[in-house]
Amino acid sequence: MSIITLSDYNIYFGAIQQTLPAWLSQRQYSLLVVICDDNTAQLCLPRVLLTLPAPVHCIQTPPGEQHKHIGTCQYIWQHMLQSGADRKALVINVGGGVIGDMGGFCAATFKRGVDFVQLPTTLLSQVDASVGGKLGIDFAEVKNSIGVFSNPQAVFIDPAFLNTLSERELRSGFAEIIKHSLIADAAQWQAIVAGQQPANKDWAQWIEPSVNIKKQIVEVDPFEYGIRKALNFGHTIGHAVESLRLSGEAPLLHGEAIAIGMVCETWLSWRLAGLPLDDMTRINKFLIGLYGHEPIPEQAFEYLLALLRNDKKNEHSRILFSLIPSIGKVAVNKEVGTDDIIASFNHYNSLNISIL
Repeated sequence: MSIITLSDYNIYFGAIQQTLPAWLSQRQYSLLVVICDDNTAQLCLPRVLLTLPAPVHCIQTPPGEQHKHIGTCQYIWQHMLQSGADRKALVINVGGGVIGDMGGFCAATFKRGVDFVQLPTTLLSQVDASVGGKLGIDFAEVKNSIGVFSNPQAVFIDPAFLNTLSERELRSGFAEIIKHSLIADAAQWQAIVAGQQPANKDWAQWIEPSVNIKKQIVEVDPFEYGIRKALNFGHTIGHAVESLRLSGEAPLLHGEAIAIGMVCETWLSWRLAGLPLDDMTRINKFLIGLYGHEPIPEQAFEYLLALLRNDKKNEHSRILFSLIPSIGKVAVNKEVGTDDIIASFNHYNSLNISIL
């Protein structure tokens, strides 16, 4: 077991049957409320319940980003009320980024706030979504547009949960590890492109370094006034693409959309922030090779721009990006005009594996 200590809470790495009971034994809660989705209820919850003392009340929701909305929150709050949960209850979120964001949001707002912990079960949530206290839901097709900042009491990361995931889900989560390396760790990026990535399946070696990168950033800027916006590299366009595809027949996973966003925003970094052309080409080649190529329909450009204009990072009606002037470095609050944004879409669409 290892521990990363933040100012308000600890992140525990190791088998859940060791870390969680030891933590709970130091505290007294009136009720344990476990929030999970249909997938984690089947694949992860039985293992978690073996570690928990009574009383436990489980709330199960449908899986997927399309259910990360106020209606599902109302369902969760109703069940929390019916369970008799008071302000001394503990919410335990067992799932990926959707459950962590939404379950944490429900806990932070229920009776003006009850304690919660995160048990992330996907690679994406283990390296990114569970750390940093950003909680929320989607509204009016804009991702995470309603939410709060509220830290968990603890985060418990058990790589064994990753055995429940498909290769596609693991590849999706790996996008956040790539992002962390591009904004803050050039040496890790070199290791990734050298081939020391998904093929070896030793995910644990990548999780803790990525969490450390995020920890260093969020402790400096917990409320995203400045440098924490660095973590949004690839996400400004990526979130818009994710929203676009969410209502279609073939939704993209979060990391797949973020990979598209990173390709576009890497091009913007070359055009506007000084990223060397060779680095841009290498990043493009790696991302397209790993995630494939999903063209952005030209008829959707205006819809994507409308979503970008509503991005929560914007200020004074300016569309702001986090760009990389060099690998391992980041520049936040870079204003980008719509012509350049559309040019980045066209750049992405021009790429394919054969020409890279």
